[in-house]
Amino acid sequence: MSTLTKRAFVLGSAVAGAVVSMPSVLRAQATVLRWGEMLPTTHPQVQMVERIAKQVKEKTSGRVDIQSFPAGQLGSGKDMMESVASGALTMTTDGAAALSSFLPQLSVVEAPYLWRDSAHMTKVAKAPVFAQMNAELEKKRGMRMAAVTYYGKRHLTTGTKVVKSAADVAGLKLRVPPVDTFRAMVEAWGAKATPVNFNELYLALSQGAVDGQENPLPTIHSAKLQEVQKHLILTGHIITPRLIIVNTDFWKSLNDADRTIVEAAIADGVVWQDQELANQEASLVATLKAAGMSVTEPDMDSFRKPVLDSVPKQFESKWGKGTWDALASL
Repeated sequence: MSTLTKRAFVLGSAVAGAVVSMPSVLRAQATVLRWGEMLPTTHPQVQMVERIAKQVKEKTSGRVDIQSFPAGQLGSGKDMMESVASGALTMTTDGAAALSSFLPQLSVVEAPYLWRDSAHMTKVAKAPVFAQMNAELEKKRGMRMAAVTYYGKRHLTTGTKVVKSAADVAGLKLRVPPVDTFRAMVEAWGAKATPVNFNELYLALSQGAVDGQENPLPTIHSAKLQEVQKHLILTGHIITPRLIIVNTDFWKSLNDADRTIVEAAIADGVVWQDQELANQEASLVATLKAAGMSVTEPDMDSFRKPVLDSVPKQFESKWGKGTWDALASL
């Protein structure tokens, strides 16, 4: 054996011995889970991800490392969902209607005036129709819905126009997510639906590219939309779920023990986040009013009736015959 070969062997043996003597948590490379979010760090959804990451790291002794990328760092919501489907990103959270670009019938889960309250909405996760959608999403796009979270009750805001009924929004440019059901709802009110990505919304409102928008109170507040919107109209038109989605191949690659830990952490995180959002909703009307917004309780029927008269019929072929009624009766 040559001197060089011997030296290499001795060095290699020394390194190997050091590796063997290292604690296993340091020896093994952590499984990294990258989780992208559109929302700012101040939103409970992002704080939920951080809580999940902390719990998973503790319970797995560092074997699984969840890295959070909030505030649209990794692109638009659609960009991140595409990345989860391809495996470039492990997880993200988005609305059911947005996810319908991958599975059209999913938009029914975020349909206007479907859910009576948040408790009614959370029943969807155990509904047979939801399990069927999840199986189809996995088969077609390689990702699955790991959990349903409560995102809040959506309300309308405007920059200059006082709104007391749907007639008052006729002709207004209202920002909607780039989703067909949201466009149909706003058009049923007589307004001009204007799709804008969420990370561009503050600027669009400040520059007058759109006259108003609709979102849950915690989203309005965490994104500081009260700085560029004068009027809050408590329409409560959609009780919104957001879905935690994960790349299927990654999910299956986790060993059973680690997958169970991640599932438990997600379940705990969702319970915390849902309660935190409910708590915020209870106080944010007063907070936004103190920040200078006027608050109006409008004629609810004027908003509800034109939507229910047109939207369920318009999307029946997309959602599946009887799906709306099945979910409404849960």
